[in-house]
Amino acid sequence: MAQDYTDAIALLKADHRAVEELFEKFESAGESKKQAIAHQICVELKVHTQIEEEIFYPAFRGKIEDDTLDEAYVEHDGAKVLINDIEAGNAGDDFYDAKVKVLSEEIKHHVHEEEMPSEGMFAQCRKTDVDLVALRDAMLARKTALLTQAKAGVLPPAKPTAVNLQPA
Repeated sequence: MAQDYTDAIALLKADHRAVEELFEKFESAGESKKQAIAHQICVELKVHTQIEEEIFYPAFRGKIEDDTLDEAYVEHDGAKVLINDIEAGNAGDDFYDAKVKVLSEEIKHHVHEEEMPSEGMFAQCRKTDVDLVALRDAMLARKTALLTQAKAGVLPPAKPTAVNLQPA
């Protein structure tokens, strides 16, 4: 499996492409298939954000712009709120399609920020001395464990990192 991705960034980009395809499927799906596709989107995003936040982002703290990392965590949290809401709902619910659409737009923005040539997060990361192959291996191991949890139905809700969701 590791040989499928040259390094950590290739793994993350492959995740991005997979989720983009799922969002496209959702757009054209009939009502009966929307919930299953939305669930798949949510699982993919929960796993992706978790491996980024546990392994990828910390590896670059102090090596790339702090603002870039901080914004990524906050963008993830915005997505996590929607992910948990979508997971708690049903395809026929009010605002269900709108939530998936907004999540899609948030993810497109986030992916753009990471993949932007020259100044994006990934471009900054490539200029560091971090071993992207070792990082890929750690991320793949964690991803495999999280996907196993998901298959068993025990992947917990997405947990915001930077945004305080406590009632005022």
